[in-house]
Amino acid sequence: MVQVKRHIAKTISYRIISTAFGFLLMWGLTGSLRIGATFSIVELMIKPAIYFIHERTWYKRIKFGLKK
Repeated sequence: MVQVKRHIAKTISYRIISTAFGFLLMWGLTGSLRIGATFSIVELMIKPAIYFIHERTWYKRIKFGLKK
């Protein structure tokens, strides 16, 4: 059985990696630290909730790839 705290821990670790990548990508593309930081802040507020809902939906509703 997988506990909810595992999904929360995965959400946090994924968010750290993804936010850092997004910041570096936007900074690299625009050359602006401000744009990179703004993008990261907005992304950091929205995407953890989306990822958590996605993870829980797969766990509870989608049986693809699971063995009985």
